Amino acid sequence: MDAIKIDNLTKRFGDMAAVDNLSLTVAKGELFGLVGSDGAGKTTTLRLLTAIMEPTSGDAWVQGRHIVREAEPLKEVIGYMSQRFGLYPDLSVLENIHFYADIYSLPRKGREEQIERLLAFSNLTPYKRRLAGNLSGGMKQKLGLACALIHTPQVLFLDEPTNGVDPVSRRDFWRILYQLLKEGVTVFVTTAYLDEADRCNRVGLIHKGKLLACDTPNRLKGLMRGSILEVRTSEARQAAKLLRQELKGASVGVFGDRLHVATEAPEETSVAIEGILQKAGVVLQGIRIIEPNLEDIFVSVLTEK
Repeated sequence: MDAIKIDNLTKRFGDMAAVDNLSLTVAKGELFGLVGSDGAGKTTTLRLLTAIMEPTSGDAWVQGRHIVREAEPLKEVIGYMSQRFGLYPDLSVLENIHFYADIYSLPRKGREEQIERLLAFSNLTPYKRRLAGNLSGGMKQKLGLACALIHTPQVLFLDEPTNGVDPVSRRDFWRILYQLLKEGVTVFVTTAYLDEADRCNRVGLIHKGKLLACDTPNRLKGLMRGSILEVRTSEARQAAKLLRQELKGASVGVFGDRLHVATEAPEETSVAIEGILQKAGVVLQGIRIIEPNLEDIFVSVLTEK
């Protein structure tokens, strides 16, 4: 039995379909990533799967429980961490975890051991007396995760858990998720960071409520038509503007001081890029063909749509 099964799930707000006939399955013990930009339908999907919101049409089951007909039993086997997890800033780390333990009616017997395990698991033991309001962004996310795990859920739903968190904290957070996988927890995470999607077992690309593609990161990269040229220049944004105006049939993305140019004619496009930048007085530091990343794939799939 799959941990999550979604069948033509739809949620409309008036004439707008926030989730549009979504169908997919997530295996038990899998780390699944739903990837899309703001407004793509990621948060609405999670609210439907956690029985916070009812669908307009379609069905979904989590651990065999229907999201509408068995909403209350469903909540006993899932953990949910929203983008703005409801921590209480005037309570300590320990008091926040106890509060969520009370919400889930966690028995007093064995509770302390579970809390100590979660504190150690999330590296929060040295900060257990600190007020939640005085924690860094990364530590607040770890505390939110500890609260969501207090009742030992079988499926964990995380809505953009590392949004706005520093790179070190992001790495630590993903290390914790990998530990959960080893314990058999199924993790369904939404993210706008396509580099994070590479860490998932499988990835779904969602745009305007529709699932565009769903597969392993490596297989998704096989959807890329043509090649990716990496263009290095100290004036990336100016160069991107020029290339978008002058290059026909190619898409241009900015990655720091580098550009990614998708093209089906890499040799011709390389010559064209050199000419365009040279004419504009923009110094070209290098150009080469590279393996596409998931952001390149996402842009490519959107372009085809």
